[in-house]
Amino acid sequence: MVYSEHDRPQQKDLDRCVHCGLCLNSCPTYRELGLEMDSPRGRIYQMVQIASGETAINDSYREHIGLCLACRGCETACPSGVEYGKLVEAARAEIEAATHRPWRERVLRSLVFDHLLPKRGNLKLAGALLRFYQESGLRTVVRGSGILRWLGKAGKAESLAPAVDAPMFFRDIGKVFPAEGERRFRIALLAGCIQNIAFAGLHRATIRVLRRNGCEVHVPASQTCCGALHVHAGLREKGRELARRNIDALVDGGFDAILTNTAGCGSTLKEYGHLLEHDAAYAAKAARFAGLMKDATEFLAAAGWDRALGPVNLTVTYQDSCHLAHGQKIRSAPRELLRSIPGLTLKEMQNADLCCGSAGIYNVVQPEMASALLERKMEWANRTSAAVIATANPGCILQLRAGVAGHGTGQRVLHVLELLDQSYAAYHQR
Repeated sequence: MVYSEHDRPQQKDLDRCVHCGLCLNSCPTYRELGLEMDSPRGRIYQMVQIASGETAINDSYREHIGLCLACRGCETACPSGVEYGKLVEAARAEIEAATHRPWRERVLRSLVFDHLLPKRGNLKLAGALLRFYQESGLRTVVRGSGILRWLGKAGKAESLAPAVDAPMFFRDIGKVFPAEGERRFRIALLAGCIQNIAFAGLHRATIRVLRRNGCEVHVPASQTCCGALHVHAGLREKGRELARRNIDALVDGGFDAILTNTAGCGSTLKEYGHLLEHDAAYAAKAARFAGLMKDATEFLAAAGWDRALGPVNLTVTYQDSCHLAHGQKIRSAPRELLRSIPGLTLKEMQNADLCCGSAGIYNVVQPEMASALLERKMEWANRTSAAVIATANPGCILQLRAGVAGHGTGQRVLHVLELLDQSYAAYHQR
């Protein structure tokens, strides 16, 4: 695989950690296990040992770095400004370069990262097959057969597979949606990859909300997967390839902003400048792209949203997406939008910004830890007695819906923008 000297933890970044330990309580794996080696401080200590040559990359190092959620809660807690997300992603790239995986794992990773996420045609086919599996009765047969228990992690992944949101969003890619009334902004919406299959309704709600707020919404056909899952998995060069494609598709389109409704993607999209900082041809363009990139809730809160809202009589609790709260430092915007909705009561849960265990594909590759974190999250959500758990990231939505099924009280799990869309619809129905 292609590997750069830049794709390893840099000494200047490691040296910023003063080992004070203020990060420990913010780390979900440390809170769960109480092990120093599974804390941010402990993982940085291991990275220093690898960087100095004192220790070679080994199975223990792979295990402790692999168990990290990369939730970046430690960044919020750190008084020294350690960019831990940058460090752990670089550590995983270094591990990936030094690891020879079994052939089955190599084939599966190639299938997902090279041939599924970045390729729209394959995603369409996968969505159609998944819909057939879910609606034909085949899923009931498979689940009743007991084969999923035999398959281990693969069987666990089946239970987390999202419901196909028909019609899928692929048919809307390439379209332009005019603003309602006077156009205030010309924006691009990034549709992502899995979102087109499982969150078509969220995308359409997002477009309705943006149009209501004077946005002409473009969904450029030449966009692709943002590369976040690739970067998190240590496949930084593939992430760079996808970043270049998105930059070419969007940065010179004359848009006032480039928006996403997916916090996990948004965090990586805003960091294209860092990902491509050593690419002479793309560094400046990547920095411009990052400057245009906004989470949809962040954009609406800054631009000022239409307050002609109808009642949504619900008690709602809000779960911070890690990559919105810690990666992008956005906490107030989604709460401001929720509090503006008539009839809606926002009731904060304990530890709202502690990871729910989703973390990209973490709940697939580390199902035991993800399940433990989800159970605790649901305890805190249940204590609020809220009828709805709101968040701002589709990955969190999938995880929390699994949590409701296993530990909840029948709550619905919705994106903030879906609730805002309901409120606009209620206003028109008065």
